[in-house]
Amino acid sequence: MAEQPCLAPATSPPQQDTAPHPGPMGSHAPPGPQTHPRDKWSKKMDFLLSVIGFAVDLGNVWRFPYICYQNGGGAFLIPYTLMAVFGGVPLFYMELALGQFHRTGAIPIWKRICPIFKGIGFAICIIGLYVSFYYNTIIAWALYYFYSSFSGTLPWASCNNPWNTPDCTNYFGRSNVTWTNFSRSPAEEFYTRKVLEIQKSRGLYNMGGIHWQLLLCLFLIFTIVYFSLWKGVKTSGKVVWVTATLPYVVLLILLVRGATLPGAWRGVVFYLRPDWGKLLSTAVWVDAAAQIFFSLGPGFGVLLALASYNHFHNNCYRDALVTSAVNCLTSFLSGFVIFTVLGYMAEMRDMEVEDVARDKGPSLLFITYPEAIANMVGSTFFAIIFFLMMITLGLDSTFGGLEAVITAVMDEYPQVLAGRRELFVLGLITVCFLGSLSTLTYGGAYVVKLLEEFGAGCSILAVVLLETIAVSWFYGIQRFSHDVKVMLGFTPGMFWKVCWVAVSPALLAFIVVSSLLDQPPLTLFDYQYPEWSISVGYLIGASSFICIPFYMVYKLVWTPGSLKQRLAVCIRPEKTTRDAQAEAVCMSPVL
Repeated sequence: MAEQPCLAPATSPPQQDTAPHPGPMGSHAPPGPQTHPRDKWSKKMDFLLSVIGFAVDLGNVWRFPYICYQNGGGAFLIPYTLMAVFGGVPLFYMELALGQFHRTGAIPIWKRICPIFKGIGFAICIIGLYVSFYYNTIIAWALYYFYSSFSGTLPWASCNNPWNTPDCTNYFGRSNVTWTNFSRSPAEEFYTRKVLEIQKSRGLYNMGGIHWQLLLCLFLIFTIVYFSLWKGVKTSGKVVWVTATLPYVVLLILLVRGATLPGAWRGVVFYLRPDWGKLLSTAVWVDAAAQIFFSLGPGFGVLLALASYNHFHNNCYRDALVTSAVNCLTSFLSGFVIFTVLGYMAEMRDMEVEDVARDKGPSLLFITYPEAIANMVGSTFFAIIFFLMMITLGLDSTFGGLEAVITAVMDEYPQVLAGRRELFVLGLITVCFLGSLSTLTYGGAYVVKLLEEFGAGCSILAVVLLETIAVSWFYGIQRFSHDVKVMLGFTPGMFWKVCWVAVSPALLAFIVVSSLLDQPPLTLFDYQYPEWSISVGYLIGASSFICIPFYMVYKLVWTPGSLKQRLAVCIRPEKTTRDAQAEAVCMSPVL
């Protein structure tokens, strides 16, 4: 005899966020894990702006344009769009729906999905900490530039500064200037020798002391983060009205300015010129898939956390489509902002755009673009708004990343942390600040690069893969579709089900395997990372993912019964108030 679930009424939201109450037949259903009413977003736009602010980050500005031109220009948009449609957006939708239905964070949610996979929640929190250790330092660099921009002449506009070397070459406004492989622009020397002071470090063997100006900048960043998060979504939901909208105003201003620069058309042509032969390369498809997954951000626990504060019947399906589209279009728009300026620089240097556009990652934002800004009319104004945009882009993502950790841990330990959010957030911010100290040394840029590559690389992709498998295969796609219908009133279509069960997991497995097999040498500027540092990087990546098998073993060992009984218990969702009521009312025997 089997049990056939019927559809619960769409007016029966889950009750785990309120006090226990009598269930059917007068008996008490098992209480949910939370005893305090859960916060909710004050307005729908607070939630949408928070999600957009998290998904649209610095990577949209520096990573997408570089990957696009490197992988075939306009032709790259084909694999990028396909990977978004069949991989990124379905998982984005899945996470929003899971968070909104179960209304809890990334750790305790697994008790209601598949308890043996609870280690995924702990892995997500560790990855979130690693990201906070380096990502906020990049925002601190932007703050340093922002402060330095308040001057009549930008400090990276000339070679007449104490930190400059004989290799410093300023070609703007001058004729007969020869640019060689040894030449360094004023912007590059400002970044490396003034902001980072990397010349005082001998690499990872001897990183030197702490750069006290950057320490103050990072302290200010974390202070802003604390007072934005300490009261929960009531405060962060208001802050994002500024931090999530300001970057779009600045992007449009910079786009208009860039389009009026001489040579801008060369950059746009280079950006969009299709190289159809690139589509035959596996690496292009891997880059497209990796870019969309890292850009939309499933797997970081942020979407789960933010959606858990929604009203139960909020249309998260529409939210997923709107915010995903905004994210992808922002990446595309950022390409024009960046490449109009690169075309201008190529015109000024009398070089090909390809030779100018070799910088990637933070260097694109801290060397290439500031160099162009320094030689524009109104350079001080454009520098101020550019770095203000970078700060706000970074802060949004930090809000989301830390909120994921806060929500997960507080929901897991409500008896200890309920009513103590301010203290817990202060403790978490302190841990993140102390963990970031190594990135503030003179060789801190080497640590940032190492954490960026390994802290949230293959490990987060593997976590998303297991999360998708756990929900689609163990929890069951029919049960998940039923949950969505209870919330939204309609069942996800066949397209979404096929993506969740087969297509998205296959894409993620493909990316993980390809990334592990193809590991190029790790370099920064002219520094080649030693072999031992690569081993340390793999340990950093493994230290988060290892939580998953460790918890599986722990769960099986401490669950009573035979091995078969233990497995059955460990993969079956634990009962909650909602489950007990739905089972009593809606489950009917089928012979």
